[in-house]
Amino acid sequence: MVMKLTRGDKDVDTSVVVVVMVAVVAPQQPTPDAWRRRPDLSLLRAGVHRRRHVPCLGPVEAATTLRLDVTQPANDVARVGHERQNGWLKRRRGGRGDGRGGVEGMRWNDYRMEFTFPLLAFFLILSCIFVKLISPYISQLRPKRAALRLPPGPWQLPVVGSLHHLLLSRFRDTTHLAITELSRNYGPLMFLRLGAVPTLVVSSAEAAREVMKTHDNLFCDRYPKATTNIVTSSGGLGIVFSPYNERWRESRKICVLELFSQRRVLSFRTIREEEVARLIHSISNESSGGLPINVTEKISRVVSDTIVRAVIGEQCKQQDELMYYIKKSLELSVGLNLADLYPSSRLMRLLSTTIRDLVKYHRNITNIIKSIIYERGVVSSIKEGDDLVSVLLWVQKNGGLKFPLTMEHITTTIFDIFVAGTDTSSTTLEWAMSELMKNPRVLHKAQSEVRNTFMGKDKLDEEDITKLNYLPLVIKETLRLHPPVPVLIPRMCREACQVMGYDIPKGCMVMVNVWAIGRDNKYWDDPSVFKPERFESNNIDFKGTNFEYIPFGAGRRMCPGIMLGLANMELALASLLYHFDWELSGGIRPEDLDMTEASGITVKRKVNLMLHAKPYIPSKC
Repeated sequence: MVMKLTRGDKDVDTSVVVVVMVAVVAPQQPTPDAWRRRPDLSLLRAGVHRRRHVPCLGPVEAATTLRLDVTQPANDVARVGHERQNGWLKRRRGGRGDGRGGVEGMRWNDYRMEFTFPLLAFFLILSCIFVKLISPYISQLRPKRAALRLPPGPWQLPVVGSLHHLLLSRFRDTTHLAITELSRNYGPLMFLRLGAVPTLVVSSAEAAREVMKTHDNLFCDRYPKATTNIVTSSGGLGIVFSPYNERWRESRKICVLELFSQRRVLSFRTIREEEVARLIHSISNESSGGLPINVTEKISRVVSDTIVRAVIGEQCKQQDELMYYIKKSLELSVGLNLADLYPSSRLMRLLSTTIRDLVKYHRNITNIIKSIIYERGVVSSIKEGDDLVSVLLWVQKNGGLKFPLTMEHITTTIFDIFVAGTDTSSTTLEWAMSELMKNPRVLHKAQSEVRNTFMGKDKLDEEDITKLNYLPLVIKETLRLHPPVPVLIPRMCREACQVMGYDIPKGCMVMVNVWAIGRDNKYWDDPSVFKPERFESNNIDFKGTNFEYIPFGAGRRMCPGIMLGLANMELALASLLYHFDWELSGGIRPEDLDMTEASGITVKRKVNLMLHAKPYIPSKC
């Protein structure tokens, strides 16, 4: 093995290129004059070159020894010899076979470093990876990069960029809290570099308005993350994660006009009422034993059952399996994934176990949904109350679409509806119940309104929900403090532009922190206090026009299923307040209730909400 160190110039001491040549030498015996033919120029003493004679290479089984002379000129050669187990120099002119030879006082071990071949190969591979990863940063040294007036941000490291600020934060497990803490130091428009990805963090209503209204046409594209766009959206066929193009616009039009229209949402009223009645019956049975009720689990079940029936229909034998795979997919899509941080690196994608697991789960989800669609067969007509799969199949046949509605497109659209419809609604309901238990005054006021409005009824229906005034404010305040998606799904800057006077480069990932905006004391009095009354005296709404309150986003990428989600939440919350008196379990005081958030695309409670339920018997007045 010969290792040669070369440099671009003799006097340049910058990058070092290592060229390794491996040769297997057959065993041979050294001749008496072998030492005369093998000068070693790598040994120096006090800066003076000395000649050292070594024998021919011995057997291959000898251990590898690497001798590097770091004081030689750039064109000198570092030689690699093979050391015999009993000493690698033969006796030379009376010298001893202990490795010292004929140069008095010269110790060979002072001039060598021993490496095994696997270790050497490891460092070479590591060097190649390092060069590959830092190449994007080298390009930043060009004048055109230096001329950009980027938003302020924390200092960066090579390769990792700003990642260390998030990983070392006390909120490292919850991304929205970590970037909120950084934004307090660097402002409402902050520039980060997450691995190799330039990232813009928006944390104010003014900046959000420029991104999602003034320049909405430039920021309406999704950032092509490996864990979402490639896997979850089947290469861009879905609604949530697809890029902005003609196909996406047509798909959104189908959602707005056919799937989530007011008429379609009202047609699912019977499903909502039946599922909520089933929820109340289940809680009543469990409460008789005196044990606490897992409210988190109950809420999640009623929401998923309602969505499944609205999307697929009455019967779904594989519902539990389907929801399990969806849950696992969402869990894997969260966090800092190597394939997302270094999107141009094929090696990172190969090393990412998350991608492999996501592909597996997504394949199972797709197979289940496709089996349901194939069982449905041809749909010749649709009527009120038909499930969304039937609607999509009818549109596929009779919609007169510009782009064909393929089976893959229908499958991915159904998957997106499950993801967007189940977690967001259940998370909001869970936090609403948590805030009511933590604030007894608000709980008493909301419960009194519901019971007075539905006085004497055995069960609630949606006709009287519109008569409630305070309960909708409770939901709005919950969405302000606990937006289901605290950081909106990342967008991408399609063209270079300016936001609030700063240059935003093309291809930059944009993260809108609606959690921070909803708790900014610039827009809200006592922002950390749960106070639904704040919405009584203003017309602030969540429909994308008031940028201090955008729990469902704004602009072209705003959530199209708001009406369906609200309908599911209002009836369920009103029924829980009407039919039961609630108490905290374990003697916990309201002010001591744990409100810690867990990480995820949707931010749920870290611990399940456990409450005691006492059935309420309405008086027949």
